[in-house]
Amino acid sequence: MFVLFNVIFAVIASILDGVIGITLIGAIYSLAILVPSIAFGVRRLHDIGKSGWWYLIVFIPLVGAIWLIVLFCTDSQAGENEWGANPKEIKE
Repeated sequence: MFVLFNVIFAVIASILDGVIGITLIGAIYSLAILVPSIAFGVRRLHDIGKSGWWYLIVFIPLVGAIWLIVLFCTDSQAGENEWGANPKEIKE
């Protein structure tokens, strides 16, 4: 849901930037979503049992970004890991 709403708001910001003629809205939105995006990525890496430091693999040109996408698409680790319980298995 985070990615879905992020894409929707980014498209709206791009449209508004095109109408206004300056990239002010897109730049403000990008800065506002920077920290939550990193937190989301680290949380996803924790769900599959990897350290958040794996997020830095994106700095390897081309291959790093592709490998990070593969890690994000990997199913969550069953049971508990070092960072807590699997969010799919938590029932309240």
